[in-house]
Amino acid sequence: MDTFFLSHGSPTLSIDESLPARPFLKSWRSNVLQAAPRAILVVSAHWETASPTVNVIDGPNDTIHDFYGFPKSMYQLKYSAPGAPKLAKRVRELLQNAGFCHVKEDKTRGLDHGAWVPLMLMYPEADIPVCQLSLQTEKGATNHYNMGKALTPLRDEGVLIIGSGSATHNLSIALLDDGPIEKWALDFDTWLKESLINRRHDDLNNYEEKAPDARMAHPSPEHLYPLHVALGAAGEKAKAELIHHSWTEQTLSYASYRFTAAE
Repeated sequence: MDTFFLSHGSPTLSIDESLPARPFLKSWRSNVLQAAPRAILVVSAHWETASPTVNVIDGPNDTIHDFYGFPKSMYQLKYSAPGAPKLAKRVRELLQNAGFCHVKEDKTRGLDHGAWVPLMLMYPEADIPVCQLSLQTEKGATNHYNMGKALTPLRDEGVLIIGSGSATHNLSIALLDDGPIEKWALDFDTWLKESLINRRHDDLNNYEEKAPDARMAHPSPEHLYPLHVALGAAGEKAKAELIHHSWTEQTLSYASYRFTAAE
């Protein structure tokens, strides 16, 4: 099973038919991944904890509407995919075996919009078990890459690992949709693509020093760290493929990648 990084962009992806990322995600099973996963592990930008934490849910996941000031219809959307408690405990086991000593379980938390918004387009039947793994934004990119490496065995167990974030994410400078892409956003997005394609994983793990306009593209790291987890889970020599690319608001890249383990 390959791993993936998806740029989920704005929560309006859930309802806005004009966003180019919607048809990309809706065609997931026909154009990207035909094989149905046994379960899905999502590492979302929208769950941060002090220690790695998995949600262990028996029964359907709750839908968390963790956004504010959007159309009422968005708060009525539900994605009640079953929880994946066995997968959650397997994730905990793998992380602990790799030296992540304090891995916790959350038995009440559902799916945040970084998980359910893309999944409702990719797997609308909501019949595949899903669990989430949290980020620790104080612990750096390399830490998250190593978390991904610890999860590598899941790929052979039929688990789809998705990092859900954004290739660029500075909402304080979001502009209009009909203008040119801001240079800082384009430069970072291009660097990210070239670094992934050329397998410069050390540079990616030190993106704050290596990438142009890193602080402008990501004032905080939570929307990029899911990429590091997905990349690490595919292995050190993983092949990266850009599988979707679009922009909104002149600054927000929806670049999404597939990571395939080296032969």
